[in-house]
Amino acid sequence: MQHAQNQYVINISCPATSGIVAAVASFLAEHQCYISEMSQFDDEVSSTFFMRAVFRFNTGVTDDLAKIEEGFAAVASTFDMTWGLFSTSKPMRVLLMVSKFDHCLADLLYRHQKGELNMEITAIVSNHLDLRPMAEREGIRFIYLPVTKDSKSVQEAELMKIVDETGTELVVLARYMQILSNNLCKQLTGRAINIHHSFLPGFKGAKPYHQAFERGVKLIGATAHYVTSDLDEGPIIEQEVQRVDHALKPDDLVAIGRDTETVALSRAVKYHTEHRVFLNGDRTVIFR
Repeated sequence: MQHAQNQYVINISCPATSGIVAAVASFLAEHQCYISEMSQFDDEVSSTFFMRAVFRFNTGVTDDLAKIEEGFAAVASTFDMTWGLFSTSKPMRVLLMVSKFDHCLADLLYRHQKGELNMEITAIVSNHLDLRPMAEREGIRFIYLPVTKDSKSVQEAELMKIVDETGTELVVLARYMQILSNNLCKQLTGRAINIHHSFLPGFKGAKPYHQAFERGVKLIGATAHYVTSDLDEGPIIEQEVQRVDHALKPDDLVAIGRDTETVALSRAVKYHTEHRVFLNGDRTVIFR
């Protein structure tokens, strides 16, 4: 079947103008490529155009991604495009960061095992040793980087060294309970995802589920977002909510919250690893 062939993704963002779709489609057709999926969005607020196209080379044509990359540069220049070209056969290299809570890590490992997430886990980094056995069971490298006030900058430098050495493309904070420095946030801009155990914005700080209980909320949720130096204010990728009522105690809300966290985080990781997310200022455009 043709669908067994290698598929590629091209992502584009540029100033909105006419002729973009025609130019991209014509270029791929001229290079013997078949477009199997195309999504586009024109953000009238920022006058920015976003496009994601999935394509494959026609039957009998040798895949030559380098030729596509080289030739498309002229099209990109014409429309002042920011663009990227990716092969779906190449899993994204992902580093997971955890502390003591295991539910998000367990969920990501399970989904990875089942082939739901197109990623290669480069390492699991933690500031505690609690989840080391979980990493070792999976045969994944576990790196212990304990953080104190005095060692924070040294350990963050060590983390970036690991990111660089392993060729990590995405860092996932799977309930990593340390605030990253502004410097580290800048280095990881657009390639670090955090799960916030609350429906943002709202209920900041400690014990958000208890705050929600005190306020008698009817919905609780979790938010997966890109990491920025503004704590929990990064561009939101995914949110999940659950309806609750007066009969539920704080511990009940915590249990429900674990579910919302795992769902929101796994979706966000899936969207990012499939190159479906575009940064649009403080917001995101996601072609599901």
